[in-house]
Amino acid sequence: MKIALDPYMFRSLPIDEMVRTVAELGYEYIELSPRSDFMPFFLHPRADDARVQELKQSLRTHGVRLSSVLPLYKWSSTDETERQAAVRYWKRMIEITADLECPLMNSEFNGRPERAAESEAAFWRSLEELLPLFEREGIALNLEAHPDDFCEENTPAVDLVRAIDKPWVNYLYCAPHTFHLSGASETGADIARMMRYAGDKLRHVHIADSFNHKGSSGLRYILNPPGTPARIHQHLDIGQGEVDWDVFFATLRELGFDGVATACVFAWEERARESSAFMLDRIRKELAA
Repeated sequence: MKIALDPYMFRSLPIDEMVRTVAELGYEYIELSPRSDFMPFFLHPRADDARVQELKQSLRTHGVRLSSVLPLYKWSSTDETERQAAVRYWKRMIEITADLECPLMNSEFNGRPERAAESEAAFWRSLEELLPLFEREGIALNLEAHPDDFCEENTPAVDLVRAIDKPWVNYLYCAPHTFHLSGASETGADIARMMRYAGDKLRHVHIADSFNHKGSSGLRYILNPPGTPARIHQHLDIGQGEVDWDVFFATLRELGFDGVATACVFAWEERARESSAFMLDRIRKELAA
């Protein structure tokens, strides 16, 4: 099993300092997430060959490896120009990931929930172009359901991943999305059921806490104007929210999980080192049990 850190809270550090910080915290792996000087959100990658080599050298110097690369592009956009641009960005990022000798990429479905069928059609068009590139480069792909994407819930997301029908395309369960993954009809979240449904497709977990936005008859959070379709969740330290961590970790152990576990807290930039160290210690203890 690989325990990785998403270094998003350290994204303002130069690349070498970011990698050194991750190593000092005790992590052996990094899940590279968007940062403006390398792989911005929804834009063409900024990394040139020199910057790729800089990252590779930093990883060697500090004894850290990449577990995965996580780009976010609008590859399920119903706007064809936007979708085609996203595919171009994906192609470049696949090339960069291969140069980094990283075997895994993660991403989200993207698209729009109010145009789910059209978004899914765009997603499949993008996959037709991109799956051969992943296969040629020997890079696996994990996909996660995300609030406000065209696919937001666990069961349909797992089914969609299975429909791709590639052994190297698998599912990522994101714990801070738990209360969205369970669907609007559930007031809580049956984590064990959702993970068991993913079964052998569950190859990656994102670990951070979140509050149940459906609690207190939907009044845990009050959003204005009433009826807004906005989604809300957090990426907190374990124990600061309402995810049932006993069930989460027990189910991973039950399933014999042997994939990648990424600490992905975003809420505490002012105490990023303390938060990241705490998460590593807790994850190690739980998954070694």
